[in-house]
Amino acid sequence: MNASTLPSLAPRALYQEVAEQLRQRIFGRQLEPGAWIDELKLCAEMGISRTPLREALKVLAVEGLVTMKVRRGAYVTEMSERDVREAYQLLALLESDAAAQVARAASDEELAELNAVHADLERQVEQRDAFFATNERFHMRLLEIEGNRWRQQIVTDLRRVMKLNRHHSLFKQGRLADSLTEHRALMQAMLQRDGAKAAQLMREHFDNGLAAATTAP
Repeated sequence: MNASTLPSLAPRALYQEVAEQLRQRIFGRQLEPGAWIDELKLCAEMGISRTPLREALKVLAVEGLVTMKVRRGAYVTEMSERDVREAYQLLALLESDAAAQVARAASDEELAELNAVHADLERQVEQRDAFFATNERFHMRLLEIEGNRWRQQIVTDLRRVMKLNRHHSLFKQGRLADSLTEHRALMQAMLQRDGAKAAQLMREHFDNGLAAATTAP
């Protein structure tokens, strides 16, 4: 089969586009944790039938972003304190090990790239939304450099669900500045190729995040 007879790639299915729109509404708190999803209203707003919406909801249910109830519909998942604690504990284990690996094995160029992302954090400490986005970019880039695709997938899923947490650690007064200080020490340990120190600091970073996230604002 030559190039001219190869079938064209299908565009992303409508339900996938709907799922992405719903994800952004959930992350943007337009759909709050615990809120029931009004299918008729959403279909009218998006100009779609209920079939792609229901397929999209199944995708989001697999991701943990919505919870489906038989004959009752779906609602945006709420995270209990136990959910938050368990997610932080897993992230601490997975990312501390990755930080140690990166400190020991990353190239100078890769560490310089991470340091550049950290420099963005330094500039954005007074801009919460930008800090959120760059913070996630730092953590995910560290995992990409480390290169364990299974770890990346698990952390991606956990971080997606963590966005449902009403008391996200970075919402707490003063937590952005504390988080930046922790990142600064972590980055220094990686630049010094100190894997054990990098792992320790990453664990402490998540321990401190958990303490902030589980303390009422």
